Formats: sequence, structure tokens, C-alpha cells
Amino acid sequence: MHKQSPTPPYLTAHQVAFSAEAQPLPDGKFHITCITSGIGNGWSFPPEVLQASLNLWDNLPCFIDHSWFSQSLKDLAGHVVDPVWDPQSLGISATLHPLGNAGQLLSTLGHEVLKAKKPPKIGFSADLLFKANGKQVTEITKVLSLDLVYNPARGGAFRAALQSWNDEGFNLIKRNNHMNQPDENNEQLQLNINPQLQAEPMQQADKVMLKICSNLLETSLAASHLPKPVTDNIRSQFEGTIFTVEALESAIDSHRTMLSELQAAQSVQGPPRISGVFNEADKLQAATDELFGLARSEKLAAVSIPPLSGIRELYLMLTGDREMHGGFHPDRVHLATTADFTGLVKNALNKIVAQQWELLGRAGYDWWQHITSQEHFTSLNDITGTLIGTVGDLPVVAEGAEYTELLVGDSPETASFVKYGGYIPLTLELIDRDETRKLKAYARELGSAGLRKISKLVAEIFTQAGGVGPTMADTGVLFNATAVTTAGGHANLLTTALSITAWDAVCQAVYNQPMLVKAAAPLIGIGPKMAINPKFCLVPRALQNTAWQMLKGDFVREATYTYDNVLKGSAVPITVPEWTDATDWAAVCDPAVAPAIFVGERFGIMPEIYTAGDELSPAVFMNDEHRLKVRHFLAVWVNDFRPLHKSNVAG
Repeated sequence: MHKQSPTPPYLTAHQVAFSAEAQPLPDGKFHITCITSGIGNGWSFPPEVLQASLNLWDNLPCFIDHSWFSQSLKDLAGHVVDPVWDPQSLGISATLHPLGNAGQLLSTLGHEVLKAKKPPKIGFSADLLFKANGKQVTEITKVLSLDLVYNPARGGAFRAALQSWNDEGFNLIKRNNHMNQPDENNEQLQLNINPQLQAEPMQQADKVMLKICSNLLETSLAASHLPKPVTDNIRSQFEGTIFTVEALESAIDSHRTMLSELQAAQSVQGPPRISGVFNEADKLQAATDELFGLARSEKLAAVSIPPLSGIRELYLMLTGDREMHGGFHPDRVHLATTADFTGLVKNALNKIVAQQWELLGRAGYDWWQHITSQEHFTSLNDITGTLIGTVGDLPVVAEGAEYTELLVGDSPETASFVKYGGYIPLTLELIDRDETRKLKAYARELGSAGLRKISKLVAEIFTQAGGVGPTMADTGVLFNATAVTTAGGHANLLTTALSITAWDAVCQAVYNQPMLVKAAAPLIGIGPKMAINPKFCLVPRALQNTAWQMLKGDFVREATYTYDNVLKGSAVPITVPEWTDATDWAAVCDPAVAPAIFVGERFGIMPEIYTAGDELSPAVFMNDEHRLKVRHFLAVWVNDFRPLHKSNVAG
């Protein structure tokens, strides 16, 4: 397995595993070849690079299987020590001590490998990091472990028997009495050694095990993050002894549980902790928001912030301008913050605009959102709202005949962005008089003005030009009674007062509107039916009750009898605030299905507030005022007449 990390292309850090070979020693250890020079996994390892890394191969762990992320103590199988340079193999050799329960698995596997006529692919593999230039290794930076794996990268395997113990004593299995040279017949010779001769090797093994256990004890205690008195207690239990990994882990877990229970009994529950780091600018913005009657953001909900007495205190706090000259005096400002007065006020006012926008929308001024499609644009270029025609009918193609062109057209409607705006003066007199309430009222009015502006623009589509709307690209006005088979004819204008019968007639007219094929004879008005009923019934306030009874009431009450209202829920009545004619009404289809009216915005659907106000600002110098500018770029147009219908009723 090979990994690369994003480093400079000339010297790249790599991680790779290479196999090593093992041979037994008489005292229970193994003589292993860690790595040799040459090519492995496509990488070239020069002898001088290996020799330079000799010290990195000392005191290595040996695990059962590789892990690219983390290793467990339960997988620890041995300990690699005493690396030396082998000039014959041009590689690094070392000594491996089996260790722990996994070490028993290592020894057992070695026995089975050597007994098998066809040994399984089990061997040692080195996990290391290095730098390379192309495929030439230039430096080994770290050796992570030397592990026992299945099917090692370069096919390393056990070359001689491992030591084992039985009731008769210590047995060493060698090949032809030569540790390193198997004969052609692969025969094995077993030597029985008297147990009395084992004392010296066992003493050496105990010393190694004590050293390994000591290192393991200190490493585990440091990683536990337990208090020193607790780690001292655990150390006194295991120091100077040979122990298992499981015993040490159990002791650490037991002491950790006991410490947790003791600390839990002494803990005091306090207020919820705050996640995140806040600077003075964050706190000032929260205080400014509260000054203008706005709720804090969720992340600052628990921060302790003293309230501001008014806009004057905020101004003096951030400018030090006690003489009200409009200047900035850093020697009088004691807050270490980059926040400025006009910026904080601007942010708060924009939030008031958004709040007022939502509140006014609930009151009914968001009616236009239900009947229009809103789009964001990335430039102020003129907009072309193209309506693509449909295929009226597929003609028959005779056998062997040519296909004919399908006549599909479009109906381009255009619109231009219009900039709306102005500015609100934040005078030094207003600041000095601490008229915070007036400033809040300004922002609320800006929010209302922006929403009412869009409401007015959409409402005027139905009322301009005496109630027939704008002129379309096909030369016909939006609402007319001319047949759709005539150029500019829309057949979407009636004069009947609102009633159940009149509503049904309008629904039929919209439903039967032919879809656009091509705005040219003889294809005008011959498309298939749109087959969509209107979803919204637009009325002035004077007809609101009539529309609600017709489309929301349970019953229809006529002069002579009452019956169930089958129209209930079939459409949504909407009151248009700007309509003043008490009798006119209209029908509109769902814009998600058949869009007709579009509202385009450039920098947001809500108006933006900008600020200008420092000692270099002409307004501050000439007029003693910080200016809050409001700007709104909008484009409103009709893209298709078919989903719309108007009834202009004589008063």
C-alpha cells in the first residue's frame, strides 16, 4: 500500500510497507532482515539511504497486521532492537523479541509455516515514511513499525523454525544443522537441549521483557492524562514486574472510573458554556442590536453585555467625539475594536428592515410572492424573458420520405432594471438628542417602502393603461378580448362582475388558452390547450368578502336555496392593497406550473442600507450628518399572457 501527501513535487513524503525476513536465535529471539537495497513497490532504495536511516530501526514495535491509522496494544506481538548494517545483503538487520499474547500468535504461525509443504504467504512487512525524487528514494524520515502480515509486499517469509517449549524441554528446529541454509530436500533436524542450559537465555529474555514493560507502563500512564497521585499509585503496582497489556489497561480504566465518580460528586452545575470565541466587535454589535429592539443572535445569547443607554453613548464610545465635530479621536477611545459607529448602526438597521419586511408580509403585502417568479441576476444588463413555443403536432412521415422541420418559435419579452433609493440623514443633533426611537422608525419605514414598492409594481401590471396592462412583444396589450388566432390577440379580458358563474367562465377561458407554437401565421393560436386552471383570484379590498365566500366558504347561499360549495379550496383569494377600483378582479395560474409575471433583483429582494460617515465625508463636514443610503435594483415584467385573466367591470 502506498500513500502520498500534498508536498512540493521535488521531495514528496510517502508511506509504504515492505516485507522483511526472519530467522530464529537460540534464546527465543529472531534475527530479521528489515529491508534491503533495490526496488520495491516501484521505489528504488539506494544502500546509502538505508544506511543513513539505521538509527530509525531501533526500538520498533511489531504488530499483527498493519494499520494506517492507529495500532492497539492488543495487537503488539514483538519488539525490534539492535539494528545493524549488513554489508553482504546491503540491508538492515535487527533482533526481534516476541512479546505478549500476540507474540504467542507470531511464534505459532512460524511453526505452522515451517511445517507446511506449501507455506502460506505470511511474513514481516515494514511500515515507513520517506521522501523521493521521482521514484528514487532520497531519505527515510520515519519507521513506524515492522509487522507480521499476510501476503507481504515483497513476499518475505519465515526461513527457519521458531523456538517452542514443551514438557521435555527447549527444542530448537534447524535445517541441516545450518541456521541460514536449507538443503535441497528441505529436511529439518530437531535438537533437544537440557532445560538446565536455558537459565542464561531466559534471564536475558526477562531483562528485555522488563525493559519493554517499563516503557509500556510509562507510555500508557502519560497517555492516560490522569492526575499524578493516581499515576504514581498505578506505577507502584506494575513497576519492576512483567505484566500483560490487559492487566495494565484494566488498572488504568478502574482508576479513571473511580476518579470520575469522585469528581462528579463535587461538581457544581453552572450556566451553559458558550461555544466559540467573541471579540469586542461581536459584543458591540449585540449591544447595538438590543438598543434597536432586536433579538441577539443565537451564538451571543449567553454573553454578558451591559446595555447601551442610547445612540449617543454608542457614538461617543466609538468616536470619542464629545464636541460633535464628526471626527474620530483614538486617544479618547478605550475599546480595542475595529468596529465603527456607522457600520454597527447600518447592520442593526438592515436587520430592522428584514424584520419589518417579514411583519408587513404577514399582513398581506407579500401577496405578489404567490403569483410571481423571483429571480436573481448577476448584472444590470437588460433582461430578455424568452417564452419558447411548443410543438403543435407531429406530422406523418411517409416511408422513405424526408422529415420536415418542426416550426417552433418564441415570444421575447424585455425588461430593464430600475434603481430605487435615497438616503436618511443621521445628524449629529439627532445623536446628541439621543433620538434612538426616530432612527428605529427610519429603518422600519425603509423595510415597508421596499416591500410596498414591489407590491405596487406588480399591481400596476393589472391597472396600467386603463386596466389593460402593458403592451406585449406581439403588439397586443396584455389584457384584450381579441381572438388568439389574430396577431396580438389574447382573449383574456371580460367585463363580468365576480360571482361563481363568472369565476367558472374565467377558469374555462384560461384552461382553453392555446400554447404558443409560433407567433406567425398560420400558426398563431393553434397550439394545444394549456389545460391549467387559475390558482389565485385577485380582488380589491371591496371584493374580499365575496371572494372568500366563493372560494373558502362551506356553502353557497342564493335567494331561494343554499347548497354545498364545490369551489371551496379550488383557488386562493388574494387582496391586492394598491387596487382602488371596487369591481375589477383577475385570475392568475400557479407560477410554479405556468409562470407569467417575473420579479428580478440584482443585489437582493430587500433594499440595502449603506453608510457614509467619517471626518472626511463631505456630508459630515458640510451638514453635520452621517448618511444612511438605501438602494434597490428591481425589474418587473410579464413573460406570458396565457396564465393571466382580467375582468374590468363597469362601476
